[in-house]
Amino acid sequence: MTDRVDINRLLTEMRSIKSQTQAFSGGIEGIESIRSGGVQPVADKNRLDFSDVMGQAINKVNDVQQASSKMAQGYIKGDPGIDISQVMVASQKSSVAFQAATQVRNKLVEAYKDVMNMPI
Repeated sequence: MTDRVDINRLLTEMRSIKSQTQAFSGGIEGIESIRSGGVQPVADKNRLDFSDVMGQAINKVNDVQQASSKMAQGYIKGDPGIDISQVMVASQKSSVAFQAATQVRNKLVEAYKDVMNMPI
């Protein structure tokens, strides 16, 4: 049953990251400023930069992988507080996080290629 709680927490974190990346300010006003010829930078202090969000996500994946590795090492050394089921759940969480990051990277590369192939 602990698998469900961990998966739900992971899904919640992924949804929050998704909402942060989709929260573009400017909307229609930004489009109108582009049409009028003057592109003005948006001075919004609450706005997150995409590179910051991606960096945070990659750091979280790294943290999950390191925690999984430490837990596995502790189990191998015979730490009585670590159960094999905890090690397996941590390992699966690490694997899922890495696969998700890889898929995001693949989508970004695909989007970049699509943009680069657009006619000017």
